Order: sequence, then C-alpha cells, then structure tokens
Amino acid sequence: SDVANIRTTARRVGDDYVINGQKTWITNGTRADFITLAARTGGEGYGGISLFTFPTDVKGFHVGKKLKKIGNLSSDTAELFFEDCKIPARYLLGEENQGFYHIMTNFQGERLIAAIGAVAGMQQMIEEAIEYGRTREAFGRPIVKFQVWRHRFVEHLTALEAARQLTYRAVDLFNRKEYCVKEISMAKLFAGDLAQRVVYDCQQFYGGYGYVTEYHIGRAFRDVRLLTIGGGTSEIMKEIIAKLVDL
Repeated sequence: SDVANIRTTARRVGDDYVINGQKTWITNGTRADFITLAARTGGEGYGGISLFTFPTDVKGFHVGKKLKKIGNLSSDTAELFFEDCKIPARYLLGEENQGFYHIMTNFQGERLIAAIGAVAGMQQMIEEAIEYGRTREAFGRPIVKFQVWRHRFVEHLTALEAARQLTYRAVDLFNRKEYCVKEISMAKLFAGDLAQRVVYDCQQFYGGYGYVTEYHIGRAFRDVRLLTIGGGTSEIMKEIIAKLVDL
C-alpha cells in the first residue's frame, strides 16, 4: 500500500531507460506481453515516480515464480525481476516523475471494482444459500425455515442493500468525474468487510457441504478474503477516510 516507497529504478541513458529492481504481487505477471511499470526516475517520495510501457521480451527481464494463492486462482500473481533492462525513452507514459498521480487515479477504479464485486458476490452467495436451504431438510422441515437462519439472512440482506447504495453512490460520482476518494474508500471498506461475514455465515449454513468443493460457497470463502486486502487493505481505507474527514 506504500506506493510512494517504490524502489525499482529507471535511469535515463541517452535515448533509453535502464530498469533495475523487482516487483511482487503482479497480477497476470506470468503471461503478460506488456507491463505498465512504475519505477523511480527521481528522488524519494511520490514526486520521483514515472510510468512506462514495458515489453516482457526485453533482455534482463524474467519471472521469478508464480505465487501459490489460496483463492482467485483464475488470475495468476507473480514475482518479476529486472536486471539492466533497456527500453526506449518513448515508452515513458505521460511526463517523467508524474506517475504517482496516475497510480492513485487507477487505485480508485480498482477499489470501486472491489466494492462492486463484493456486492455482486454477496448477492449470489445469499441467493444460492437460501435456495439450498429450501431443498435441504433437517428435523422435518427446510433448514431455511429455522428462525435463527431466517433472521440472519434478513440481517445480511439489509446490510447488503446498504452496501449496494453506498457503492452506487460512489459509481455515480466516479462516472461524473467528481472527487470521490472518500466515497470509494467507504464503499470498499464497508462492502469488503461485510462480505467476510456473509461468506462465513453462508458457509456455516451449508454445514459439511460448505467445506467441500461440490458447492460454490467453498470457492467463495477463499476468493472473498482478497476483498479486504487487494487494492488497499481495510486498515488503509480507514486511514484514508480519517484524513478526509479531518480526524
């Protein structure tokens, strides 16, 4: 989350830049033909970062390893290494030392996608759990008819609607190109944290079947965990919101 502390360097040499360093947690890093690379071209802090288009067939570049994750297996995550990688200066994206601002703008879209994904995922998990509960019987009746679960699902559906409206509000502001860092951070924080509780209860509702791969909820339990980590942790979201409300 500390983007301003990027250590990979890009040194200007004539009409080229020479890249040195390493990256971790790079989405689709094992299969990409081109990478949007953030590297340090200036001094310390956010003012010395630039963005580049980096082709992965450049000499000196190699993928270290594909990280073994517990979820979101459809998208690989990799370690990347750059050793005296030379790329043309024209591969610079935008102006030199202005990359941090573009990264922060991209973060808002990424965090908004996380909130949207959380809302959609919770909707699916709850609907599938309720449908399962209508067909699975225990003690002579469908398990969804037990009051403890009916009330639990009502609580989650109510909270889900709050997350949906918070996310819709952030999407509306984002589409109108208004400043909405607070609203997006709130949407990601609330929806991401809520998804952890929803998936836990839905998996518990399935009983033993929630612990096997036959049902979607087992995969959801692993995938949903990323929502409070990727794109900025819940703790980072709280720090951003706190600063924006002058706390």
